[in-house]
Amino acid sequence: MALFSRRPKDSPEPKPEDAAPAADLDGAPDDATVPEEVLDADAAAAASVSISVSSFGGLGASRPDLHPRRTARAATKVAPREAETVPGLRDNVLVRESLARLADGTAPQALLDVARQTLQGHLFLRVKGDARALLAEGKELPLAMVKVGDRSFALAYSSGSALQASVRADGDVDTSAMGQPVLSVIRHVLAGPYEGLIIDQSSAPARAVLPKALLEKIVEKVDEQLAVKTLLAGERTPETAAAVADALTRAPLWVAVGKLDDGRPGIAEGRSEDGARYLEVYSHPLEVAVMGRGDQAAPVTASQLAAALGDSGLAGVIVDPAGPWIRLTRADLAPLLPATG
Repeated sequence: MALFSRRPKDSPEPKPEDAAPAADLDGAPDDATVPEEVLDADAAAAASVSISVSSFGGLGASRPDLHPRRTARAATKVAPREAETVPGLRDNVLVRESLARLADGTAPQALLDVARQTLQGHLFLRVKGDARALLAEGKELPLAMVKVGDRSFALAYSSGSALQASVRADGDVDTSAMGQPVLSVIRHVLAGPYEGLIIDQSSAPARAVLPKALLEKIVEKVDEQLAVKTLLAGERTPETAAAVADALTRAPLWVAVGKLDDGRPGIAEGRSEDGARYLEVYSHPLEVAVMGRGDQAAPVTASQLAAALGDSGLAGVIVDPAGPWIRLTRADLAPLLPATG
């Protein structure tokens, strides 16, 4: 069943961004056990996903042997849906919906989808007692965890409804919810005695086990500001395109490198409805891996991106084609990447 333990002394100090009293999460007792065989199967599926990083040296005229490679049209933009399943607690909608897709039976790829969607927004933690009162008193926060055999897993939640399911499962109503930035949660896990992170453990099959090795891969290549992912996950305004174009000048970027039919290396491009060519650009190697094409993620700088857009046949870039995505035209990019003009 769900247990609580004190935060290790060398773990990051949690600071609540969003909290709710235990009464908001009240529910009836139920069984909170996560079967060991289920946990192992979920963790094995997540660990089996490959995140390949290419040694490809860059874009532009220095690599004339790399050719455009047309890919399937990008998916539709993901529009935020119901933001609160419990009043007062704002869900991480993208993580919540990626977890819901785990029931589709495509476990490894679907788990990878959950992992990439954690790179924006917040996750909730359960705290034994009143988080605000404990922090005000300068006390450590006893965060929820689950112990399976001799292995410990940290617990986090994507939504108010997932928190409610957890309370119903273990019957411990003396808890509160604390929202934390996703990178803070991941780093807490990596700094502690945990084998990984379980998200929404009482919401099976909409539950994910992200093993420590996968979490390490996530942070290894992550943009500390999560600038692009945050903008793409947010509400779209007339200023969004300019903001994303600006973020591309500073954030780590990747392209997808695969093979053409004749065996030559090719860089992935997407097509708009009218057939215009857009270079695919990614905010993290996970975004390449989740496409399921066997491509390798190759790092690219803003200046290399500008050089690649010297190809007048390219209409612009499409960022994170798996969604949420945005298409930036040459006009969007020109003020920040003069070489594209």
